[in-house]
Amino acid sequence: MTLTLDDIYAAQERLAAYLHPTRLEPAASLGPQVYLKLENTNITRSFKVRGALNAVLALDAKARQRGLVTASSGNHAQGLAYAAALISAPAKILMPEGTPQRKIDGVSAHGAEAVVFGATYDEAEAEARRLERESGYTYISPYNDVQVAAGQGTIGLEILEQLPEVARVLVCVGGGGLIAGVATAIKALRPQTEVIGVGARNAPPMYNRFHQTQLPERYPTLAEALAGEIEQGSITVPLIRQHVDDMVLVSEDEIAEAMRWCVFQAGWVVEGGGAVAVAAALSEAVPLDERPTAILVSGGNVDAATLERVLCG
Repeated sequence: MTLTLDDIYAAQERLAAYLHPTRLEPAASLGPQVYLKLENTNITRSFKVRGALNAVLALDAKARQRGLVTASSGNHAQGLAYAAALISAPAKILMPEGTPQRKIDGVSAHGAEAVVFGATYDEAEAEARRLERESGYTYISPYNDVQVAAGQGTIGLEILEQLPEVARVLVCVGGGGLIAGVATAIKALRPQTEVIGVGARNAPPMYNRFHQTQLPERYPTLAEALAGEIEQGSITVPLIRQHVDDMVLVSEDEIAEAMRWCVFQAGWVVEGGGAVAVAAALSEAVPLDERPTAILVSGGNVDAATLERVLCG
């Protein structure tokens, strides 16, 4: 099963009662035609709530009653916890060691069970899949799910409504659910618009799939939300190959500089994974020009200690 524009329109209708469109704000210091799509202002301070909520609302009663499980370094976790609370379903969230405490606390605040498990995202995901098989939970992937990607694709619809002449969109990349959804929407409605993925150099699995390289994954990274290997057979890989024009990587220093820019120039607290597209613009990994460009700021959940260290760096 693949993702279609109709899936994304259905998600937009499904989510309308719960989520409002996020702001598209001019970023004049980056260029006269550059805008920030502020998903850090969404409920749970991340785009992830779109996909998690859409996937949960699309479930039948039996799947909901079995309880929900997922693996996440935090933003999908909070989105799924929020969605589970809305439908009064139990949820168990596997979160790897090193997950920011702010994100763990966010899961608990919505009434879900946060379980810190494994040194990496991959270990947490394997445990969540084991619980799915052995305990009957309904697994909601952070990215490898048509309904999740459809929910994320509603961002693409909003960008086209807010900036109809958009010529280029920069999108952060981890497992690919976000960029798969956004690119599917944009290429269906405005195929001439360029879609560029941005990943962290320390978290390159999707970049490797896109460019047929074998760059190693390194821990830790400021962009922990983007870390983790891609599931075999993930729906995101062919969608990205079909709809995404290019993919680049940014370094840890460039991510830190982008986080500082977001605070001091734009006035927003942005986590490392949420700042990689800004980092690509600042570092000229993606050189900006006069074309109308939307840069997706995907999340703002960062621990105080990490933010302090970055701001003082």
